[in-house]
Amino acid sequence: MSGRFDWLERELDNLRSRSLYRQFVGVEHAADGHMIRNGRSLLNLSSNDYLGLAGGQTPEQFKKNSVSDPRLTGATASRLVVGSDEFVLQFERDFAAFKKQEACVLFGSGYMANVGMLSALIGRDDVVFSDRLNHASIVDGLILSRADVKRYAHRDLDQLEKQLKNAAPGKRKFIVTDTVFSMDGTIAPMHDLVTLKERYSALLIVDEAHSGGIYGERGEGLAAALDLSQAVDVHMGTFSKAYGAYGAYVAGDRIMVDWLINRARSLIYTTALPPMLVRQVAANWQTAVAEGWRREQLLANSARFRKQLAVAGLQLNGSESQIVPVIVGDNETALRMAKVLDDRGIAAVAIRPPTVPDGTARLRFSLMATQTEQQLDTAATTIIETAKELGIV
Repeated sequence: MSGRFDWLERELDNLRSRSLYRQFVGVEHAADGHMIRNGRSLLNLSSNDYLGLAGGQTPEQFKKNSVSDPRLTGATASRLVVGSDEFVLQFERDFAAFKKQEACVLFGSGYMANVGMLSALIGRDDVVFSDRLNHASIVDGLILSRADVKRYAHRDLDQLEKQLKNAAPGKRKFIVTDTVFSMDGTIAPMHDLVTLKERYSALLIVDEAHSGGIYGERGEGLAAALDLSQAVDVHMGTFSKAYGAYGAYVAGDRIMVDWLINRARSLIYTTALPPMLVRQVAANWQTAVAEGWRREQLLANSARFRKQLAVAGLQLNGSESQIVPVIVGDNETALRMAKVLDDRGIAAVAIRPPTVPDGTARLRFSLMATQTEQQLDTAATTIIETAKELGIV
């Protein structure tokens, strides 16, 4: 080694000393509610494959589609340079109609969608009100917007209203929120947010990444489930979680989408999603819409699992969804618990700062529709026993 990065080694040592060091772990297979790691089958309670759709095409189908139409494997350039695949354009129209919006545009990922959309719609003369537990992609998009950002305590409507009331007159105002919060499993108070946005003439932007495909009669998302689709001004969501594929969308008024096509840098200055991937997104979306049992089973699994852990005295941080955190406090204990659970056949990830606030390290359990009651009951028992052994409860 040349020593040119000695300073990075010191910083990494500092992370190790605080149990904050991270590294990749190889996975051989992850489907059907399980994963194979180091040759061992583990119950997968750490993925976002909520509806169990991530299996997608078999390798044989993937190979056949790739060979039969080489254009499908790569878009080759930005959509504004090389043009858009007709299937992609039609899918955007179909998905916009599904969301009951005028238009929709695809992005490469949820991070790219939030960073591009927020920095394009919001400017330095605007003021934004953002839930303190919003996803990092929202935080980064707001930083890039250079707007005046006011963060309110998680779901604290009184603080939000005070901030809205005290905003400088003449400022354009935006409220931005996740609908289901990714590290806590809590749900945004959507009706109250709509009331406040109307009272103070703000625009409401929602991130449906962890609620799309799950809530609503056909999985349209939480806003639709609460009959608030038209009250929300900008809808963002992903295809990488319940829909089991990759990519993201922003949907809303046609004029807003046209503006993003002209100004969202993470859309304009990057190669488009591979058309074959969008075909997989469309297939998974259609499956999710048609197979409502997946949503029903996921919600039933989640309620049963949460109740078992809560009755045992574990701190779930108010979870109301398929995301169930168990708060353990310090980073080392979270890592120890994850390791013990791994040894006992459960894959669960230890979440530590800066992803969550200091002192709130946790095990984040995320459930799937394809996991059985027996599997989850056994997992809950194992989690509770492990927590007791480690002095967490």
